[in-house]
Amino acid sequence: MSERSQDQIIKELFSGFSKLTRNERFDRLMKMGVITPDDVKVLKSQTKPEVALSEKFIENVIGYYQMPLGVAANFVINKKSYAIPMAVEETSIIAAASKTAKWIRDNGEITTGSIGDVIIGQIQIAKVSDFETFKSKILENKQGLIDRANSEPAANLVKRGGGVRDIEVRKIRRPDEYEMAVVHVYMDPCEAMGANLVNQVVEFLKPFIELCTGETVTMCILSNLVDSKITIAKVTVRGVESALVDKIVEASIFAEEDPYRAATNNKGVLNGIDPILIATGNDWRAVEAGVHSYAARDGQYRSVTKWRQVNGDLVGIFEAPIMVGVVGGVTKLHPLSQLSLRMLGVETSSELAGICAAAGLVQNLGAIKALTTVGIIEGHMRLHIQNLSIGAGASELEMPLMQKKLEEILSLKSRITLSNAKEILSDLRRQAKQKLSSTLKQKKEEGVEQNGV
Repeated sequence: MSERSQDQIIKELFSGFSKLTRNERFDRLMKMGVITPDDVKVLKSQTKPEVALSEKFIENVIGYYQMPLGVAANFVINKKSYAIPMAVEETSIIAAASKTAKWIRDNGEITTGSIGDVIIGQIQIAKVSDFETFKSKILENKQGLIDRANSEPAANLVKRGGGVRDIEVRKIRRPDEYEMAVVHVYMDPCEAMGANLVNQVVEFLKPFIELCTGETVTMCILSNLVDSKITIAKVTVRGVESALVDKIVEASIFAEEDPYRAATNNKGVLNGIDPILIATGNDWRAVEAGVHSYAARDGQYRSVTKWRQVNGDLVGIFEAPIMVGVVGGVTKLHPLSQLSLRMLGVETSSELAGICAAAGLVQNLGAIKALTTVGIIEGHMRLHIQNLSIGAGASELEMPLMQKKLEEILSLKSRITLSNAKEILSDLRRQAKQKLSSTLKQKKEEGVEQNGV
């Protein structure tokens, strides 16, 4: 089967995906080849790891907090189709991502790439006696330090093609008369996130640095600001009305220049990234820290996305560090993390990072498009109707009528609340009670007439 025909099949199987039942979605995903019958058994039974395994994840275990696991549809990244697993509780994220991805798939493309491949470990000397002397001694011994790290804590990593690549020294300004020195250790973690590995390396190098410099090391730790390994995603959409392009560009400039808007913009980007990280067992907190710190790298917090008109096309760029792994940690222990990685079919951490970046950029486009056209409330509220119905206490039988009534209010007022839902439910139940009472009364009267006859 050719790659093109496979993409066409996936496109057809995603058609109407949101309107299917859960079992019908399982069937479609199996036809795509992204899940197996065994995966379906896990998903149907909602199997969780045994408590004995969960005790290895965290301390003081008392249970599990489950989040809905869904699939973002219609994504084609670097000409490859994906069914993207997302673990998230917020209404509209998966719907918006899927809808926007379909728009891009039919009118443009998504590409990803990366700049650099090393993560950073930091070794701090809080009060260095003479920075220049310290720096020269480190640089003189740099290769020896690299060789030591690669021969012991990073030995297995070297066998896989990774390991420590470089060492640099930085001077940090302090609020007093002293000078601070920080040694940066750059390491290629291969397909792992690398946090534990780089922490082991910097701890290992501590005594050797103290020995060759005569200074005292204060602290050793990785950095989540991995500006030495940047993930890039690019979205191009053709044939967009110039008025809409102008609105999206202006919204982008707003987020690029105003930190108050940038904070919300970047949260929207992470709406697309975090659910994938959670589904695949990656450290979403580390990625968020890296994204936010990178957004403020020039001293002002800015958007990590940028949208412009290029040769008549709408073009968006995402640029930030996304530190993920496809081996090690929870990714290989939790059954749903394993299932999610199999769904994606990823083999490298850079491919997974690219998928995350693409989803973040697509989510950003969907949000900006909504904000600059119909507004965020109407679209979000329409998808929030089911949550409000459940919150009001509606039963399965009452849900269709509830949703219809709430949609009518939304169309008139552009917003709906839980109070609206409760009032509608109360009216529906009152009407149902009256109807039942009327029916019983009618049957009773009919019974009396028949007896009279």
